[in-house]
Amino acid sequence: MRPVFAFLLLALLCFASTRSESDFEEDDSDDFAEFDDGNFYAEPAAKNADSFSGGAGSNRGESREDAPSKPAQNVESDEDDGLVEDDDEFEHFQDEEEFEGYDGGDSKDPPIDQKAEPKLNIPNIPLHFRTHWDSYWMEMLMVAGLLAYFANFFAGKAKNARLAQLWFSTHRALLDENFALVGDDGKAENENPGLIKESESLYTLWCSGRTCCEGMLVELKMIKRQDLVSLVAGLMRPQLDQAHIKIELTRGVMDAFVFAVGTKKTITKVFKEYTDLSKFCSLVGKPEDRYNVPTGFGVLSEVPEATSAILESRVIAALNKYQSYIDYLHISDQFSGPIQQEEGGTLKQPETKAVLLAGFNLPKHAEMETIKPLLLLIFYLMERLKTYRMSKEGKAKSDKNRQRVEEEFLKSTHAARAEAAAQRREDKRKQEKERILADEDPEKQRRWEAKEQKRQAKRNAPKMKRLAVKSL
Repeated sequence: MRPVFAFLLLALLCFASTRSESDFEEDDSDDFAEFDDGNFYAEPAAKNADSFSGGAGSNRGESREDAPSKPAQNVESDEDDGLVEDDDEFEHFQDEEEFEGYDGGDSKDPPIDQKAEPKLNIPNIPLHFRTHWDSYWMEMLMVAGLLAYFANFFAGKAKNARLAQLWFSTHRALLDENFALVGDDGKAENENPGLIKESESLYTLWCSGRTCCEGMLVELKMIKRQDLVSLVAGLMRPQLDQAHIKIELTRGVMDAFVFAVGTKKTITKVFKEYTDLSKFCSLVGKPEDRYNVPTGFGVLSEVPEATSAILESRVIAALNKYQSYIDYLHISDQFSGPIQQEEGGTLKQPETKAVLLAGFNLPKHAEMETIKPLLLLIFYLMERLKTYRMSKEGKAKSDKNRQRVEEEFLKSTHAARAEAAAQRREDKRKQEKERILADEDPEKQRRWEAKEQKRQAKRNAPKMKRLAVKSL
């Protein structure tokens, strides 16, 4: 019985060992069966970390049993075996190893509800501008200012043109009687003789063809009515429309003297600005007592004899009658224009000419007939200058004044003239040296060098004065 029992026990052990090996193989095959079927099990990163960081005695089986079961994800096709789609996109935020030192539980922010609609803040938009014109008061002021400026421009431009044309039409007949050509514009064929518009406030008229003068230039200087800024500035400093007349007299028609009469303000101004008045004339004290000119007028005179001859009874009567319209009268045979600032650098005196200048104020209410006799006064003065002759004493004084002015000019320009003369001599020597060096004759070059050395030695030698001793 014992051998049979032992044989049965050995067979039972062999069967048990074989059964256990087969079970192990089946378990292993079941573990990889998930991959064979295309499904696999993915554990969360946090659970995997717990499984690897478990204490002693933990094994694979225990970690698998502790892990919560999670449905496997299906792969769409065999070609995308390496791609895994996870429904939870924010699962990596739960990994403690990825956010070390960050305590997620301390956050007090409420969880964001993905399904909740966001709140939109609508800003306060102002109503349409047509209902709030007071918000655009600056723009409206600018537009109103521009409209006022352009309206004033066209109105002022038209008024200046109307006044200039009125002056010309009033004096046209008188001008045609005294000049052969009225309104010359410098062209061969003058189609439209008359005023020439230089600007919106300046009109000119040139007349020629009369004895004892080269021509007459009339400048009508109007108030700048087209400029609103100038018009406003004129409220503080009132201005008037003026007619300036310049007549170039023929040389030799008048005697040599300089004279001016006009309002004190204008006389003081021109005395400082014009060369002939500042060099030849002096301001007459109390001219109303000496020459019977109206009160408020000043006189600049070079030769008292000539001044008395010009300010005779007819002229004095015209000055008194048209005092408000006469600004100045200027007669000179040495007129050269305003004083030049760089006069010391010139080596020649400026060219002078004989002129008759006059300035008249135009009436405010466009009554041009009122000032028509003033143009007759100009023609009378032209004839007066043609016939008047000074005495010998007057001519001697006039010649003496001109000689004095010339000497002062030569004295003031002596240094400049000496420098210019030295420069001319130096240029002449350079030209001579170049000519000698260009010549191939060595004898000429030697003589020129000896001459130049002798000149330099004489120039550098000390100057000595010769004293004459008288014998007793």
